[in-house]
Amino acid sequence: MLRSTTFLRLWTATTASGIATWALPFVLGLAVLSRSITAVELGVLLAARTAGFLAAVPVSGVLADRYARRQVVLWSGLVSALAAPVLAAFVGNSLVFASVAAVAMGAGQGACRPAFQALTAEVVAAGQRQQANAAMTLSVRVTTLVAPGLTALLALFLNTQVLLLGIGALWLVAALVPPAGTGLTSASGSGFVADFWEGVREARRHPWFLAGLGALTAVIATGYSATGVVLPLVSRDRYDTEAVLAGALTAYTLGALAGALLISRWRPRHAGWTALFGLALYGFAPLSLLLPVHPFVVIAAYAVAGLGIELFNVPWFTATQREVEPSKLARVSSLDFLMSYGLAPVGLALIAPAITAFGAPVVLAACAVICFAAPALAALVPSSRDFGPRR
Repeated sequence: MLRSTTFLRLWTATTASGIATWALPFVLGLAVLSRSITAVELGVLLAARTAGFLAAVPVSGVLADRYARRQVVLWSGLVSALAAPVLAAFVGNSLVFASVAAVAMGAGQGACRPAFQALTAEVVAAGQRQQANAAMTLSVRVTTLVAPGLTALLALFLNTQVLLLGIGALWLVAALVPPAGTGLTSASGSGFVADFWEGVREARRHPWFLAGLGALTAVIATGYSATGVVLPLVSRDRYDTEAVLAGALTAYTLGALAGALLISRWRPRHAGWTALFGLALYGFAPLSLLLPVHPFVVIAAYAVAGLGIELFNVPWFTATQREVEPSKLARVSSLDFLMSYGLAPVGLALIAPAITAFGAPVVLAACAVICFAAPALAALVPSSRDFGPRR
């Protein structure tokens, strides 16, 4: 795939956007450590970015089906790139202006996601999309494995403002490098609401999509949120070391890398069932935190969860690009990101009060059951076996 100049440009742009998306909370976290901002300011800025993301995703889905996807990627990337120097100028000085910049950066991030999904379907042949999606997720996983140490090293010599400008440069790459698509769009242009609901109707034509999205949303809102809150506590209180936290997160990324490598070549007989089985593997993460097991069991459980999440992600994106009407693909993809990413903050906000009210064991047990059961229920939908009609 990387021998194709067209795909290489798309891969470079999506990788740059993925690195920039990951880097912002990490760099702002380093700013807290250097006392440039407080923990409260960090929370406000990340909430502002999330708000911008969620507001932009459905709008971008409509625009990317109305106009050329390449143009939507361009303008969304430029919005984030221009927001970076504003954020750099006001972070630590004016929380109001910094929050506005964070909203804009989140909006650019959210606007590019459905457009990139639709652009991939335009420039990559159908038979190569699984490899293409695997290649793009591989680049992001490698980045999340290597970049924390590199960024922390750079922070020894560069201040927060310079690092934020670096994020802006990544967004410029994401905006300017992608190739042109076919430009074939057919949204009615009769109004945003009408066009958005046309995308919803297209999603409803695919029972496997609704079932898989429901399972993914359930896993992220419960299992992902619970482990994000409880893992640091378990690492500290049960094992009395931060090594379990670091080891589990590293193992998750390594497992995801292995999963992306595997699915880039493997063509399972029933891709949908295989993907849902992979998604269900995330249930081992909260289960390992519930039981008094050896720390290596926790680390192994996170590796399995990472493996499974990519066994789901790559066939999921590939099936969506294959089965959904091309002129409605961006809107259907926006529903995917809106539900899965949109409910994650809600889950994070509710997990801590639930742990206080019912205790961590009850919450972890419930989350593990949901992570196992939601994909299993989705697999009962007949078209979920192959993520589309049987061929």
